[in-house]
Amino acid sequence: MFDISGSAGPSSETRAAKEWVKVLAKYREANTARSSFEVAVTLGVFVLLWALAWWSMSVSYVLTVAISAVNAAFLLRIFTIQHDCGHGSLFSNRFVSDWIGRVFGVLTLTPYDVWRRTHSIHHSSHGHLGRRGIGDVHTMTVAEYKAAGWFERITYRLYRHPAVLFGLGPAYLFFLQNRIPYGLTDNARFWVSALGTNVALLAALGVIYWFGGLMPIVLIFLPTTLLAATAGMWLFYVQHQFEDTHWSDEGEWDMHNAALHGSSHYVLPPMLQWLTANIGIHHVHHLYSRIPFYRLPEVLRDHPELATSNRMTIRESLQSARLHLWDEENHRLLAFADVK
Repeated sequence: MFDISGSAGPSSETRAAKEWVKVLAKYREANTARSSFEVAVTLGVFVLLWALAWWSMSVSYVLTVAISAVNAAFLLRIFTIQHDCGHGSLFSNRFVSDWIGRVFGVLTLTPYDVWRRTHSIHHSSHGHLGRRGIGDVHTMTVAEYKAAGWFERITYRLYRHPAVLFGLGPAYLFFLQNRIPYGLTDNARFWVSALGTNVALLAALGVIYWFGGLMPIVLIFLPTTLLAATAGMWLFYVQHQFEDTHWSDEGEWDMHNAALHGSSHYVLPPMLQWLTANIGIHHVHHLYSRIPFYRLPEVLRDHPELATSNRMTIRESLQSARLHLWDEENHRLLAFADVK
């Protein structure tokens, strides 16, 4: 499925993954003016579309939902910018990055400090079979699945079903699970993050209800949030769940190899790439997370071998939705039907 052949110079196969970190370090510097512009234009269009959707309720509820659906793309972009704030890649001032992330976290229903910690765990343990469970899509190995009882197998199959993973899952994650510091409940700091986000979110919804009643929440807030959550879940899934992804045990696991070989390069049309803030260039992001999202295309331009590594088109990504079990012997992700 993936073309990892290089062009002139060392390919992504011959250059050690750890060596790429040194190469990519020169791209880490952010441009404050550019970062500020990206934040402002994304938030500005999001607020403008919210206002337009509110106004359109007096014309047509169908038009309102249509505008809300478009605005979901900008909410998704807000999440990806929040993501960069969590990595400290947009601004040299950590205070600025964190507070932009916290404000955006209210819009995305995501407690920023909780998410930043779990996402850090994801980056530091991705592809490690012994450290699954936080910040990832639960993935069983073939051996684990064969050894599991019937109830555990059914539960896992339900969890991995597209209707749950990309339907019920996003709603559960953003509306319910994010209301508490899931996985970090023993730390007061993360409770403050979760509860602070909850209070700000309830206050915002209260203001909306006060001025507009229930309909803006039903026709604007819910469609925008649910569609953005679903798209975000899909992106996160295809970034790591593909046939030739990378998983290994403690003795063989290496963070840099897992980053390069266990993250995809999701090739999207220019408009979708902009709306997702280049998050599809995920293998480069995992190799060096301090690179601002708007500099990731520079990396591919300067290093064609990375541009051809782990490429996945939209059509190819649809095939990944049927892959659910990691085959440790053949180092590939399999469908349930492939396991006898």
